[in-house]
Amino acid sequence: MKRRGDSRDAFAMRFGMGVEDWPKSKDKHRVWIQAVSLGEMLVIEAFLRKLAADDRVEILLTTTTTTGYKLATDKYSDICDRICFFPLDFWPFTRRVWKMMRPDLAICAETELWPEHMQQAHNFGIPIVLINGRLSDRSFKYARPISFLFRKHLSRVNRVLAISEQDADRFEAIGIDRGLIAVTGNLKVDVSIGRILDAGERAQMKKSLGLGDGFVLLGSSTWPGEEEVLLEAFRELRTRLPDCRLLLVPRHAERRGEIRALLESEAKGLAYCFKSEGDSSEPVDILVGDTSGELRMLTQLADLAFVGKSLPPHREGQTPIECGLLGVPVVFGLGMSNFRSIRDGMLAHGAAEQIANAGEMAMRLVELSLDEDARARIAENQKRWAVNSKGALERTLHEIEELF
Repeated sequence: MKRRGDSRDAFAMRFGMGVEDWPKSKDKHRVWIQAVSLGEMLVIEAFLRKLAADDRVEILLTTTTTTGYKLATDKYSDICDRICFFPLDFWPFTRRVWKMMRPDLAICAETELWPEHMQQAHNFGIPIVLINGRLSDRSFKYARPISFLFRKHLSRVNRVLAISEQDADRFEAIGIDRGLIAVTGNLKVDVSIGRILDAGERAQMKKSLGLGDGFVLLGSSTWPGEEEVLLEAFRELRTRLPDCRLLLVPRHAERRGEIRALLESEAKGLAYCFKSEGDSSEPVDILVGDTSGELRMLTQLADLAFVGKSLPPHREGQTPIECGLLGVPVVFGLGMSNFRSIRDGMLAHGAAEQIANAGEMAMRLVELSLDEDARARIAENQKRWAVNSKGALERTLHEIEELF
């Protein structure tokens, strides 16, 4: 909390203080939705807006991270009745917030199964639902052997809406009754991309950021070690495509100091700048997108993307969905356990490529950068994948309406 820069009010909210009592409204369903961070906040946008459009519903939206809270207040203040930080999952704090908020339904997103939060829902006789539910390989590996320790807590969950059959099987294996689990698909594919740049806006933005009008290779949500792979590919590509540019968007903006040191050491002779320092007045070779909440916009400037956290030693992967929906050909490593169903669907449609290791990745990025026809085929396949993968939003809303 200190590192992320919590304000005094935010710190108080985490302890259930500084939150106003909220009397119940007549003839309204009060829904408490918890989405842990900025990523989950973006995922639930379409769901949240559909729910808010129902006059019978009033919404309490909570989040755990500072970036998630900022996005929530900027983006959803017009449709949510209350926006707060999620209390620390300990009895006095959670109990206090539950007594003041009085929800009729509690919804958690993805992996947000907090024991005390679930216990309070049970104590108040309120159903609690997990939407877009998933269990990563790592979470399942550690949870299954000790599932007997938290079966009592999991019995408090009234409904799990899983993103895939494999996730449904995993939730059952750790102790949730199969009859309470439904497979509704992945809300991330039904995500609202927001503003789409036209050709003129795209060209103007590239120019204003110093990216010129040539080819742009994107490193999307990169993690330590992956920037080196992209630099290797970029140096090779530069010898064959002199007007190309590299756009690095690290998963965590706080790594800007680490990335600056890397560029000072490994990018000698190349001009680079950081987006947080303002638009570049001069052309640059490398742009570091170290600002929060702008990945979707920056993705639209790219001609080819590598999705991070997917090369060893990383195993979980970051989302390739925005690239797929925006028609940006995408490549990722073997470590995509957090996006198994998305990975499998994209690969089955030919909407992405998966590469085994760093050396092969750098080589393949160069090959695809030089092969316009191959990129066009991937982009066309992405359209088919997007059409065939949608529908999770309507299925999820149907399940929630059944609870109402």
